[in-house]
Amino acid sequence: LAELTHKRRISSLGPGGVSRETAGMQVRGIHASHYGRICPIETPEGRNAGLVNSLTTLARINKQGFIETPFYNVYQGQIQKFGSTALLSATHESQISIAASDLQTNYFYFLPYVNIPARAYGEFQTLARHKIQYMSVSPIQMISIATSLIPFLEHDDANR
Repeated sequence: LAELTHKRRISSLGPGGVSRETAGMQVRGIHASHYGRICPIETPEGRNAGLVNSLTTLARINKQGFIETPFYNVYQGQIQKFGSTALLSATHESQISIAASDLQTNYFYFLPYVNIPARAYGEFQTLARHKIQYMSVSPIQMISIATSLIPFLEHDDANR
């Protein structure tokens, strides 16, 4: 686990990055673009808090060096689970609407008729099912591999 965590670690320090002394709270904080890419929980204590992070469970780095995360396509309210997933970077994600992965669907993977909470164009909104373009793949998509091993994570207080 230690080796796997170490290999999936990313840092804001070093050449071209920030220094521990000049990094403010805004650099160390969690941003909406981190969803599915950088784990909000797994970061060291002390001076490196928020500057050294871990990739999430399903994140990958593309050829250009951007971190991508997978999403299911949604076509007219139906989740396309058996097609290919779309790998999106934070730039693409700010231009679309995405629903959470824990929504109840029917037997044919249609979203419910009620308004659905979603991240649309960089803001949280409630949208009709035909306006949803993508859906997250898994509930553990937003946390790292080591964090996903914590039992009852939703009851573990991770405040720093």
